[in-house]
Amino acid sequence: MRKDGSRRTRWKRLRLQISNIIMSKRVLVAMSGGVDSSVTAALLQNAGMHVEGATMKLAAGLCCDIGSAADVCTHLHIPHRIIHAEDEFSRQVVKDFISEYRCGRTPNPCVRCNERIKFSLLLDYAREQGFDYLATGHYARIEQEPGTSLFVLKKGLDKAKDQSYFLYRLTQAQLKNILFPLGGMSKSEVRAAARSFGLPAAERPESQEVCFIPDNDYRTFLKEHAPETLRPGEMVLSDGKIVGQHTGIAFFTVGQRRHLGVAAGDRLYVIRIDAKTNRVVLGRLTELQKREMMVADPVFVSTSPQMPVAATVKIRYRSPLVPAVIERASHEALHVIFDHPVSGICPGQAAVIYDGDRIIGGGIIANY
Repeated sequence: MRKDGSRRTRWKRLRLQISNIIMSKRVLVAMSGGVDSSVTAALLQNAGMHVEGATMKLAAGLCCDIGSAADVCTHLHIPHRIIHAEDEFSRQVVKDFISEYRCGRTPNPCVRCNERIKFSLLLDYAREQGFDYLATGHYARIEQEPGTSLFVLKKGLDKAKDQSYFLYRLTQAQLKNILFPLGGMSKSEVRAAARSFGLPAAERPESQEVCFIPDNDYRTFLKEHAPETLRPGEMVLSDGKIVGQHTGIAFFTVGQRRHLGVAAGDRLYVIRIDAKTNRVVLGRLTELQKREMMVADPVFVSTSPQMPVAATVKIRYRSPLVPAVIERASHEALHVIFDHPVSGICPGQAAVIYDGDRIIGGGIIANY
């Protein structure tokens, strides 16, 4: 009884927070068919909003589960829209993904999809259709700075689920029309909410795969779309000594230690991928560790901070935050100097800059 009462209190508090945020009533919810987007729609509806669901068809049925999303909308008695975005998704996300692998980099397609598809194409659609907000099931928070028109992007409170890393490219113009109702909740609370609402997706498992690659089978996907990345080549040490052969540069990433297929006295890591020579360069941990990096195509959530600035930087989604000083290298690049050596700085991945739980901005890690 006490637990149920506590849960009811949380829902009341959340409804109040949502009602305080939203001055108007129309919200379009991006529906994947999973538990997070389903609870997002249910919470907003329960808070008194006019809610409709929308599912984007992105890649021949390999992304969001349209049938499951429709079932959730039927359960909630809300309209469900299907938006065809296959061409734009292929051009903006899939082709970029392939191009990055061709260049020997390791891309993050979720960052690109959020920037170019979900919070560009879908948000534009929502505005054109007269919706006041687009809501998604991301674990992140948006707050307006008191007394200003600026919006702040913050980490989700659930540290294990925080997805702010993938959202660093959101602009002020986008943030003012976006809602993340799950940002203040834990995953266990979201599951509990799904059960309390009787949602069909309550027990649905999470997907950790790249949405447009069936069964996460990179080899088959790249064999079809970028066969040149599967050409055999040499594996060499940093001094040029040939120590083995590889079956394609696309199957290696900087920092990788396992499945190298090379017998050596010392533990080796991938320290560089050279697409021009089709070589995978191996080295020891000390060669992998770097004190600095360059970050291209930088963006800032609000205004650009005065440089240099001390902050913390995340170089991959699951990597820890590292203290660093960020300097302006040029109009199109930042110079990041870490407080201590960092392993696994991987060209193509996002580097996201934080001030506490607040995102300052970020960019794409450049080649050395």
